[in-house]
Amino acid sequence: MPETAERIEISQLGVLEAVLFAAGNPITAAELARILQLDVLGTQNLVAELKSELDRRHSGLTIRQVAGGYQLATRPEAFAIVERLSEVVDRKISAPTMETLSIVAFKQPITKAEIEQIRGVRVERALQKLLELELIAEVGRKNVLGRPILYGTTETFLRCFGINTLEDLPELPTTEEAAAGLDAEQMELFQEVQQLQSQNDADTEEQEAPMAHDDMPPAE
Repeated sequence: MPETAERIEISQLGVLEAVLFAAGNPITAAELARILQLDVLGTQNLVAELKSELDRRHSGLTIRQVAGGYQLATRPEAFAIVERLSEVVDRKISAPTMETLSIVAFKQPITKAEIEQIRGVRVERALQKLLELELIAEVGRKNVLGRPILYGTTETFLRCFGINTLEDLPELPTTEEAAAGLDAEQMELFQEVQQLQSQNDADTEEQEAPMAHDDMPPAE
């Protein structure tokens, strides 16, 4: 008969590594604490210890804090090799779709019409692609005429871009900083967009303003 394999005692670090690997998606400290039957502080210390251990042994994996939780992930230095796994399935986002995603990320919640005003082109296909990839989702309706759909980013977006919260997004340049780098033709277009934005803001305020007393219908 074959010899029975010797049982290996797994350390707490090993158990934590196995849980993170099995979870795949980010998992919060509270959820890890419940699984490991530890307190939250002890769990956070264990996560930090495992991250240091992975660094010490030059592992191809690391722990990153993303979307409000911890995730076992590929180390950035290994991306060039690991991404070959996905060469058979092309899930790259086109530049126009990435532009639309950027607008949603920085301006959310935002409507389709507002995105199109910023980009200057129609965005149906880009929005559909982002919805299919679950990078954005419908988050409500804007309180204006027609009640258009509002779009915002998802936890999948945070995971894909390695962001813990939306507050970690980089600061956008100010209007003055953006305008400083434009040539004459770009500046003319920029000013036209600014005028359109001002007009849109004025129209929105008019739609949202309550009716004046004189405009109210007579009581029945």
